[in-house]
Parts: sequence; structure tokens; C-alpha cells
Amino acid sequence: MRLPLLAALSLCLAVPAFAQAPAPAQREPTISVMGTGEAELKPDFARIHVTVATQADTVAQATAANNTATERVLARIQGLGIKREDIRTANFQVFQTPPQVGPDGKEIKTPKFSANHQLRITTRDLDGVGRLAGEILASGDMTFQSVTFGLDRQEEGGDKAREAAVRDARRQAEVYAAAAGVSLGRLLEIRDGSAQPFEPQPDMRMSMAMAKGAESVPIVPPATIRYTANVQLVWEMAGKP
Repeated sequence: MRLPLLAALSLCLAVPAFAQAPAPAQREPTISVMGTGEAELKPDFARIHVTVATQADTVAQATAANNTATERVLARIQGLGIKREDIRTANFQVFQTPPQVGPDGKEIKTPKFSANHQLRITTRDLDGVGRLAGEILASGDMTFQSVTFGLDRQEEGGDKAREAAVRDARRQAEVYAAAAGVSLGRLLEIRDGSAQPFEPQPDMRMSMAMAKGAESVPIVPPATIRYTANVQLVWEMAGKP
């Protein structure tokens, strides 16, 4: 008779232990808002991108011809008032020349290899960018590619945009909290989004179509470079304000 009594007693002791398991913690109410911000700064410099292209029947010949042409280009650019340290190589490629077909469908004989030397020219004379681009277009040794504008301290634009995004997020959160009859508690999370410049690029189709000898290209530098940023902030929701 003792064994059934011990089994019943063990069962009774196990039931209260199971009933006392902790309840899952309740999630605290929060307010989550996505803020956006902008900042506009005046550009400090312009960068003109050009390509020096040569062709030959061997890699060595194409490279040598490109080196010679590049030296002429460097001398010409420096003659326009650009310092040597403001001219940099952006890219250099040697590749097989793609086959070309004439109107009659027959392949046109071309040199087997092409060499492209892409140069980046930096100037701080923003008002003279159009004149400089026109003089580059007038040269037979290089091809005008594009022009971009930038800042000396790019992080400054992104930081100002982030600050504006945080202010915007707080403003929205305060509006939501007031409308709901609550107040903002502790700031729980800050989730960084993106911060990047938005720079409208000039339409260069007219520039590329201009004939040789153009004295200037109608390039108007942007008054400002606009940075945009977004951020997500999460606040604890407190009681009535």
C-alpha cells in the first residue's frame, strides 16, 4: 500500500511547480519613427574626366603610343593653367579591339589592341569649367567624358543631413505622442539609414556634339550640392504628458 501513496504524493508536488512557471514578459509600448533630412553646401571643386585612346597591332605598341599621347595631353592641360598634381589617373586599360563591320556587312580591318587612359582633372575655378571643357574638346588627343562637382569635406554634408533627420524624427514622434495623449519616454534605438549626396549632373550631349574649336561649353556649376539622410528612432511610450 505504500507505493501508490508515494506516487500520488509525488504527483501532487509536481503540479504546483508546473503552475508557478514565470509568465512571458509583456512588451513595452514604443513609438518608432523614420526621419529624413537634407543639407546643401556650396561645391569646392570640379572634376573633368577625359580619355586618351590609342590603337596598335600589339599590346606593347598600343601602350607605348598611349604613353606618348598622354605626355602630350599632360603638357597641354598644364598649359591651360592646371597643376600637375591636380591631374590623376582614374583608370588604364589595354584590350582587344572589338570587330567592326561596315555598311556592306564586311569586317573593317582595325588595329588588334586598344589602350585607354582615363584622366581626372581637378579645378577650383568653377566659373571657368566651361572654358576648360571647351579647350579639351578642341584637342585631338583626348575625349571629353564627364564633369562632376564635389566638396573638400564630404562628411560635413552627410553629418548635417543626419542632424536634420534626427530633428525631423523627434518632431514626428512628438506629434504622434501628443495626438495619442501620451509622452515620449527614453530613446531606445537609433538605426542609421543612408547619407549621400545628390548632385544633378549636367547634360553633356550638347557638349559632346560640339565641333572642334569650341571656345567654351555651356556648363553651369550647381549652386549647392544637396545631401540627404534618413534615420529610424525608437522611443519608449510613457504615460500622459
